[in-house]
Amino acid sequence: MTKDLFLQALTKYLAGVALVALLLFLPAGTIHWPRGWLFIGALFIPMLGAGIVMMLKNPALLRRRLNAKEKEMSQKQNIALSGGMFVAGFALAGLDYRFSWLQLPLWASLCAAALFLLGYGLFAEVLRENEYLSRTVEVQAGQKVVDTGLYGLVRHPMYAATLLLFLMMPLILGSVIALIPFLAYPAIILRRIGNEEEVLERELAGYSDYKRRVKHRLIPFIW
Repeated sequence: MTKDLFLQALTKYLAGVALVALLLFLPAGTIHWPRGWLFIGALFIPMLGAGIVMMLKNPALLRRRLNAKEKEMSQKQNIALSGGMFVAGFALAGLDYRFSWLQLPLWASLCAAALFLLGYGLFAEVLRENEYLSRTVEVQAGQKVVDTGLYGLVRHPMYAATLLLFLMMPLILGSVIALIPFLAYPAIILRRIGNEEEVLERELAGYSDYKRRVKHRLIPFIW
């Protein structure tokens, strides 16, 4: 653990909390929005715990997770599309609460929060299984194919976890309308997977064989 890594992680974490809060509560016109705070807690409390664990046990993995500078042009476009999705979705959720357009019952938000935490658990397991996991599409020095655990079921368990996480976000916030922008995420992730597999087949030894053995990308026995 280094001081620079700690400060970088802390700065990005606090900036993320502030940005999400602004995107939610400004359109809502109030900070007195219980489901807004429920979402912030569900998103950032486990994130803090995961960050602390990585900082103490695997700072190299944390450093890779903090790096979001993509080399592939199509991945830069995917990041821009994802950013637009989040801005639109969070703003619509806040406006939905403010003007009471189409609010879900509280039990639906609580169920969505439980599924969201399940997605976090899957994501944590992926981080445990794959020490090479990065936020960017790249092959690292000494990287090997991981084909056990969740990687023995699907080739991209991290994206499967984020699919569950992101689709639950607007439902935790109680907004059906905010779900509309988030429905773009499956298309974005399929586009990312296509480019990522091209890179991995080209640069990572053994990946083509792994691809033949593990047929499904995101959902076991389906796709």
